[in-house]
Amino acid sequence: MKQLNDFKKKLVDRFSEKLTDKVFLMIQNDRDLMREYLAVIENSKSLAYVNSEIAKEVKKRYDLQNLNQRNENPESLLIQGHEMFETK
Repeated sequence: MKQLNDFKKKLVDRFSEKLTDKVFLMIQNDRDLMREYLAVIENSKSLAYVNSEIAKEVKKRYDLQNLNQRNENPESLLIQGHEMFETK
């Protein structure tokens, strides 16, 4: 059972680390979300502000905490990097 529990934790932790990137990939690959994302950026303070708020919502929604590491090579073209998260 310990092996299964260790594997589940490892799996969810790795997913949590990449969750922000996956959210931005979803925006990037969904025409409707992309159109809305661009409209939100146009009507807000800045791109950085919008992206930061999206990342904060991901962290809050999934009850994550900062891993104190950044992913500087995300798959999504919409971000240059992002804070990595882990489960609490």
